[in-house]
Amino acid sequence: MLATSVQWMALMAVALQQVRLRLGLGCALLQLGLGSLPAVAQTSLGAPDPSNPHRSVTEQRPADLVLLREWTTMEGNFAIGVHNVKPDPRDSSARTIVVWVEAPSDVKLAVDTLRCSPEAPMRLTRKGRDLWIKELNPGGVITEANRLDHQIWWAACFPEQAGQDPATLQALARKLGYSGQLREQQQVLPGSPR
Repeated sequence: MLATSVQWMALMAVALQQVRLRLGLGCALLQLGLGSLPAVAQTSLGAPDPSNPHRSVTEQRPADLVLLREWTTMEGNFAIGVHNVKPDPRDSSARTIVVWVEAPSDVKLAVDTLRCSPEAPMRLTRKGRDLWIKELNPGGVITEANRLDHQIWWAACFPEQAGQDPATLQALARKLGYSGQLREQQQVLPGSPR
């Protein structure tokens, strides 16, 4: 059991070193708290408000929320949006943004970190305990598989483009120095079970 724990610790150390090297952000991501953030911070924003039990989820939206997607199912209305973009004071190419995932009865929040540099644009997000590193190609092909990643990236890196369809921003991306020729890929770094 001890050997397994030591191997696991060594594997995690290598994985974190790869993240730091690939992102070029050094320890900045860990200082941002990315290593310790829960994948999705459950909130009571959608729960009944004791002072106003009739307040709906949509009435609780932040003023600066930009909706990226809305859809309806038999369960009710759903939405994904972003708000609260913040630059990283230690790295001018890094930003954080709050991703708002709204369901009929609740809201879940996640804090994503994005890198805006033309050399290595990417989105870091958490799903469960896993860290997802998504290398993006602004100005490249947009599909349903990568559209949300690009919408979040544009909202964080160029807030004036928030809410725009990234497929229509190819010319702007090239004007801003993005080649549109980068290879998109993603890595999943498993988190530790507690």
